[in-house]
Amino acid sequence: MRKRNQKTAALYLLPAMLMVIVILYVPIFINLYESLFKWGTMSTSHKFVGIENYIRLFKDEIFYVALKNNLIFTVMSVIFQIGGSLLIASVLEAKFLRKSQNFFRTIYFIPSLLMVTVVGITFKMIVSPSIGIINPMLELIGIDASAIDLLGNASSATMTIAAMSQWQYVGYTVILFIVAIQNIPAELYEAAEIDGAGAVRKFFSITLPQIKNTILINTIITITGAIREYDEVFVTTNGGPGHASETLATYLYKVGFRNDQMGYASAIAFFIFIVTFIIGLMQMKAYELDEK
Repeated sequence: MRKRNQKTAALYLLPAMLMVIVILYVPIFINLYESLFKWGTMSTSHKFVGIENYIRLFKDEIFYVALKNNLIFTVMSVIFQIGGSLLIASVLEAKFLRKSQNFFRTIYFIPSLLMVTVVGITFKMIVSPSIGIINPMLELIGIDASAIDLLGNASSATMTIAAMSQWQYVGYTVILFIVAIQNIPAELYEAAEIDGAGAVRKFFSITLPQIKNTILINTIITITGAIREYDEVFVTTNGGPGHASETLATYLYKVGFRNDQMGYASAIAFFIFIVTFIIGLMQMKAYELDEK
């Protein structure tokens, strides 16, 4: 009977497994193979170069600029979309806010429903030194904003786009954390209150341990999303000024589809995959050790 059940389960799992293999794993190996060649879509030559594309990658100054910008996105995303969202969710679950919780949940969640293109163009207009509202507001409080161009300045462009990204996606993780907190048994909090535990003690002793699975999943999604950052940068600065706000994804696009260097672009794509895979693996391993 057990063997029959195993065969039945395998039969039902087979179509899904085939889809995962064909759609996910096969393209990964094809991409790795293509990264060993020098080729382009507009060229008929397909020259084997071995690891030359990867050597070029680690000698490319723009690659390190893009990597640094992805790191900025990652750090800010973890701080705001994990730490900030968790704090907001805990406050919204407090008893004194229960009646108005739905209102605040809606306010926080609405930005995540907007198209990235709409948000990017809107923010681009808001911070524009000619038609935006940021510079006039700075002038009102006595700050000379004549030389301030948040997206046009190499030192501030990446931070400005990252801030826009946090504004849009914090609400999504807030909702996920609220759902997780609501699934915590109320008896745990009641017992903690009887023992005299305050809000901070209950947060660290009950809330955090009980929702660590949700924290793990949100962290993986947030970090991998930051490493694959593309849309916001493409809409607002397209990697500029120069290459100051370039990310790995935008650089991959330019190398592959503008410069027609598909072999080099494949190497960048495989590097992105390796980084996201290792980070996800490390987080899952850390969770397993914590379980023990």
